[in-house]
Amino acid sequence: MAVKLSSGALHHSMTFSIITEVPDGNNGFDEVPLDFTTRANIRYLRGGETVQASRLEGKQPVVVTVRRSSKTIQITPDSKMKNARTGVQFNIRAVVPTEDRQFFEITAESGVAT
Repeated sequence: MAVKLSSGALHHSMTFSIITEVPDGNNGFDEVPLDFTTRANIRYLRGGETVQASRLEGKQPVVVTVRRSSKTIQITPDSKMKNARTGVQFNIRAVVPTEDRQFFEITAESGVAT
């Protein structure tokens, strides 16, 4: 059974960088960066063989939970994620909504080239 997460458990600040396309007025689009910071919960994975192998390679797999909003629904594996306090950067592997659709669970790794 999944642990019920509330917004009070979002102790960390994560900064996301997303490239968005906006109309340029000439029937084309310009790519514009959208940066925002939101509260998050970070859960470090410790379990199975794959996680252990990643940790031996210097990678730390994590699941970052953020509240669903108009900004967070734009997060994709191409987006960049950084811990706002420590500066640690993460590569996003997958973005999955929770069953109640109030949060997103972002599977990511730190310690990999961005």
